[in-house]
Amino acid sequence: MKTILTGIRANSELHLGHYLGVITPMVRLANKYSNEYHVNIFAPDLHSIISEIDGKLQDNIIRTLKYWLAAGLVINDNVHIYRQSYVPAHSELCWILNCVATMGETSRMIQFKEKSKGQDTCNVGIFDYPVLMAADILLYDAEFVPIGEDQFQHIELTRDLAMRFNRKYGEVFTVPARTTEQVKFMGLSNGIRIRDLLSPEKKMSKSTPAENSKIMLDDDPARAAKKIMSATTDSVGRIRYDMFTQPGISNLLQIEALITDTPLETIIQRWSGETRYGELKRTVSEDVAKMLTDFQAKLATITDEEVLSILQTGETYANKVANAKLLQAQTAFGLR
Repeated sequence: MKTILTGIRANSELHLGHYLGVITPMVRLANKYSNEYHVNIFAPDLHSIISEIDGKLQDNIIRTLKYWLAAGLVINDNVHIYRQSYVPAHSELCWILNCVATMGETSRMIQFKEKSKGQDTCNVGIFDYPVLMAADILLYDAEFVPIGEDQFQHIELTRDLAMRFNRKYGEVFTVPARTTEQVKFMGLSNGIRIRDLLSPEKKMSKSTPAENSKIMLDDDPARAAKKIMSATTDSVGRIRYDMFTQPGISNLLQIEALITDTPLETIIQRWSGETRYGELKRTVSEDVAKMLTDFQAKLATITDEEVLSILQTGETYANKVANAKLLQAQTAFGLR
């Protein structure tokens, strides 16, 4: 069986962009394909520590994994949830891949440039985490990796490293599908990139200090609705989907499509040409508030013990698979 794999860092509370861009598409895929694929959903705690952590990492991991269950993920024999650091093969394969990757490749990564910009010092983990991400994927022969648009460059690096290793040391790794195929497999015309509500030319980010710029998954639903109502739009005066000239309005249309599980084209047709920005905002705000109400009610029923039990089973599986693939790589590299 082939593998579908994804994960979300658990440094802090997640926002609507994480929910719509990664969690719900992955839950939909998992529930649809778990009879045909292994579905791996992991907590990338090694990635989390490249940033400052507040001592609550384990609590954050448990809470984040609860989100998958609250979003409707069905656990069965082919759905595996695990913590990255509980599978040491991730770190070991990362080192091997470091000896295959080049400085030029990793220094060209857009996220590294953004995170290191203006800093006198930048930890090596920020520079190297795309290689660790490649190890996360290649250990499990993952063909599809549902991710946000901002991670596409890392998938291409993973493909390059896998092909380079295979050419030099033998066919060890499955090469993930191209990003265009990833998007098609997720059932999307483009990668999902939920925008900042106040500055829609930027993506929604939990690190942005302005509270009204983002909708957190633990926001009071009424408060979240008010944030939508205060979202930045434009002075064009006509609703049209165009992320370049009308990013605020386009972002609201995208949110509405994803929240209601309606094709974006249908939402665009429904609102195209309308001049009632306020009515669009009210519709989106009501649907966001309803989603949060239902999601938070389900979340409250999931216990820590339930998550830990799922993790124990998932980590047993992950270690077995990852160790076997690591041994293949070590043998090919001459380490075994």
